[in-house]
Amino acid sequence: MTDSTGSRARGAGKRERLTAAAAEVLHRQGVERTTIADIAKAADVPVGNVYYYFKTKDELVQAALSEHAGHLARLVAELEQIPDPRERLKALVAAWISQRDIAARYGCPTGTLAVELDKRDEGGLDVEAGKVLRLLLDWTEGQFRELGLPDAADQAVTFVGAYQGMSLLASALRDPGIMTREGERLTRWLDTLEEDRLEMSR
Repeated sequence: MTDSTGSRARGAGKRERLTAAAAEVLHRQGVERTTIADIAKAADVPVGNVYYYFKTKDELVQAALSEHAGHLARLVAELEQIPDPRERLKALVAAWISQRDIAARYGCPTGTLAVELDKRDEGGLDVEAGKVLRLLLDWTEGQFRELGLPDAADQAVTFVGAYQGMSLLASALRDPGIMTREGERLTRWLDTLEEDRLEMSR
């Protein structure tokens, strides 16, 4: 899932600015390389003030995950204005492609965070990251189910897995074109699913 928190952060309260900055800085630098001071600087908040809102870096990581979940909720709300579920999924792919330069540099915000947190032995934040990805999977599954396609849950895994894969490759190879090409391939795949459904119904 792509994200854009910088514009929302400006003018917001300190807690909101810290939350948005945490999501942005952790995406760019990862958990281990990020300090509370880094996040405070990005949020334009004195370091000493951070502890009034967040006692530990893990609390800031949790806040970043909440920011990603909120971004997804806002994106889904926009997509739900589109009448056709297939077009909603295509619009989601278009949103992913539009963030190709960021993805090519840093990967998927939630996906990269989930992978890093999964390597930790404690804290439970890996489970929290998984919950954000589950929100995306559940919404996507609902679109496939609304289309009347069989195995909606499996289709959702294929769809979201394709996004995670193209984000990873684009980042590893520093090639935003991968996002464009694979996004277009994913869009064509969505069209073939309707053809397959009609063929099965005959």
